[in-house]
Amino acid sequence: MYQQGFSLIELLMGLAIAAIVLPWAGAGYKELIESIEREDTAQLLISGLRSARSEAIARNQTVVLRGIDDDWGRGWRITLDDKDKTVLMERRASARVVGNQPVKRRVRFGSQGEALHANGAFQAGTLHVCAKRGPVSHHQVILAPSGRVHLESVKAEQALCEKELKARSGRAALSA
Repeated sequence: MYQQGFSLIELLMGLAIAAIVLPWAGAGYKELIESIEREDTAQLLISGLRSARSEAIARNQTVVLRGIDDDWGRGWRITLDDKDKTVLMERRASARVVGNQPVKRRVRFGSQGEALHANGAFQAGTLHVCAKRGPVSHHQVILAPSGRVHLESVKAEQALCEKELKARSGRAALSA
């Protein structure tokens, strides 16, 4: 006699195999999504820095790109003359971003497109796009004193990523 469908044992075996395989697939998918978010954040950050530099040259005045609430991981805002009032552009970040001391909170571009500190000295530094749960920098956005930026995608352990991760977990413990 010809039979259509599955027996109860066949269905249970299929469910058991799916229960074993799905957690592996889920972890791989989650890592893929985080990787795409890091790459997207790095590309948007480079685009934001280039836009801020172009605006400074076009307007012949100082333009500032700063982390929202002094945190690059929340996103960034492009403003005129170090004033928060005139916002030219704002982006939200989807990955952890931390900068070394010269670019920890902001990047200023002078009217010639050069990166400058508030005192007029040249500014250069690196913004690291970090893993969500580890001290690893996957992408480095490097700012030259001339104002030019470029992206390096080198996966390496980074003390700044570790320090920021510990600070964030400390703030979470205090708020709980």
